[in-house]
Amino acid sequence: MCANIVVAEDDAKQAELVRRYLEHEGHAVTVVEDGRTALETVRHQEPDLVVLDVMMPGADGLDVVRILRAERREVPVLMLTARSTEDDLLLGLDLGADDYMTKPFSPRELTARVRTLLRRNRRGPDPAPATGPASAPASEPEAAPDDEELTVGALRVDPSRHEVSVDGTPVECTPGEFRILAAMAAEPGRVFTRARLLDELHGFDKYISGRTVDVHVMNLRKKIERAPRRPVRLITVFGVGYKLTDPAKNVRHASS
Repeated sequence: MCANIVVAEDDAKQAELVRRYLEHEGHAVTVVEDGRTALETVRHQEPDLVVLDVMMPGADGLDVVRILRAERREVPVLMLTARSTEDDLLLGLDLGADDYMTKPFSPRELTARVRTLLRRNRRGPDPAPATGPASAPASEPEAAPDDEELTVGALRVDPSRHEVSVDGTPVECTPGEFRILAAMAAEPGRVFTRARLLDELHGFDKYISGRTVDVHVMNLRKKIERAPRRPVRLITVFGVGYKLTDPAKNVRHASS
């Protein structure tokens, strides 16, 4: 899968290493050295993926992610960060980054992460328009099961429109948050382990940590719970993982 990738990294040696490995995979790579240039390049090129360092001059990686998501750009973002900036990378996930890697990292692991993100975000080509007088009008395709609206009490998840609402109020979710929520909404009441949710996120659970899931869950609770510290929808099952439930049913069961 060849892709157009923008690499934003102000360390010349690091940027060259990333560029060489990605080009060896067959990708077209554009390297920029600061956040402002990264934004301009993404707007101009509309790349398939962005590899983004957190610490950069001009505008840092967090500012870049924030602006890209505010502009409704859904390009996948892989963030690079030093281990000492873990709080920044967790904030990056909250702002809309799809994955992160801590420095120093293996270039081979980087290319594996890139393949995973591209595979998760690829889209098939649009069908060719019908031509000729004999062409019959196309019938409306039936919705695939994976695209059906999911309802858990007052929580609604629409995979086809990538929309979430609670009590009719729209909720903005990052790509990672949406994947977790959609998977759990499809099987309400089921306990999902961190490993299972990691697989929902990227399909390569050995490449990312369980804390990534915990951060997404924490951020989801802020968005779908009235009292995030006392969740009634997205519940922790201690020692196992998480489950998504209907609070109204929980109350009825508790009183019966």
